[in-house]
Amino acid sequence: RPPISPNSEESGEDVQGVASRRDAALIADTASAFAPGGVLPVRTRAVSGMRLTMDMEPVIRLGTRGSPLALAQAYETRRRLAAAFPDELGKEGEGVQINIINTSGDMRLDKALSEIGGKGLFTKELDVALLGNEVDFCVHSMKDVPTFLPDNTHLETMLPREDTRDAFISPKYKTIEELPEGTIIGSASLRRQAQLLAKNPGIKCVNFRGNVQTRLRKLDDEVVDATLLALAGLKRMDMTDCITKILDWDEMLPAVAQGAIGIQVRSDDEKTIKYISALNDKDTKICVECERSFLATLDGSCKTPIAGQAKLVDGKIKFRGLVASPDGQQIFRAEREGPVSEHMELGRSAGEEIREEAGEQFFADLMEYVQDIQAANTKPTKAAAK
Repeated sequence: RPPISPNSEESGEDVQGVASRRDAALIADTASAFAPGGVLPVRTRAVSGMRLTMDMEPVIRLGTRGSPLALAQAYETRRRLAAAFPDELGKEGEGVQINIINTSGDMRLDKALSEIGGKGLFTKELDVALLGNEVDFCVHSMKDVPTFLPDNTHLETMLPREDTRDAFISPKYKTIEELPEGTIIGSASLRRQAQLLAKNPGIKCVNFRGNVQTRLRKLDDEVVDATLLALAGLKRMDMTDCITKILDWDEMLPAVAQGAIGIQVRSDDEKTIKYISALNDKDTKICVECERSFLATLDGSCKTPIAGQAKLVDGKIKFRGLVASPDGQQIFRAEREGPVSEHMELGRSAGEEIREEAGEQFFADLMEYVQDIQAANTKPTKAAAK
């Protein structure tokens, strides 16, 4: 595993132990409860339709998506808050109300994200709830968060980062390189798709969305031959037994901010900021800010095959980023190393280098390509840039 920082823990869950194991049954029950006809588990009660709380009067309100992974991250955040403020928020976090908010990205699973508006579909409704004072803060998987946030909100905190790498999962094959021509890979990620096709152009990539459990079930049902998932999510849900191989950065460069949990607040809410700021992991925030600076320079989202990772080594920050054509035939890379105090500039300069090397026509063709095809539903045949 590439180190994230000298002080990062192996699992990123040092305060309260493994994030989701103790609440695994509740998470699963909760996810089922909000399916049509579901019944709320005993430890929770419904408030205004989609809200969860415990017996103590809530002190602060947490907004989250309703997937099992999102709930695992919400429970991890609540436990960390309880550990930091047991007198105010309760030893079990009883003072933190968890509010589940359905997002467009969760409800439109029949299409690739690049077709229906990008990663902002996972955060838009949470933004509305935050700005409407329905919740006090939102817990996000940082790789889903757009580079530009609504006015009067900001990312106050990053929790200690999990392993950022991708996991290759297949009941039939051990590596990407050995996949025979015609193998069907389930992945709606243009980043993964491009890097897969660069290594093995004979495979076929198809749209493959839904929560982790849904994707693994499709794999078991032989809908596809293999898939890739973020290792961080599998570790947070104690589901690493399904992994065939963990892919190092040289094999599959992860998405910007992969493995990081970010907490968004209203910028004028001093009460909430007091609680949330206490959870911040400085090293994680530095690395994620570097990566997001690279992404912003490239105007990137999940509509474009962009990858970027930063890590702290011996007091310096090292960054690696790439942009590819969706068919994997063209890949532009940049690397940077420098003082931590210049982390934002390092990400920005790496993005500027790639823009200059690839040329603006490459990016214009890339966006035209994404708009013209059903992205990630079939193997690309048109080069993104000539």
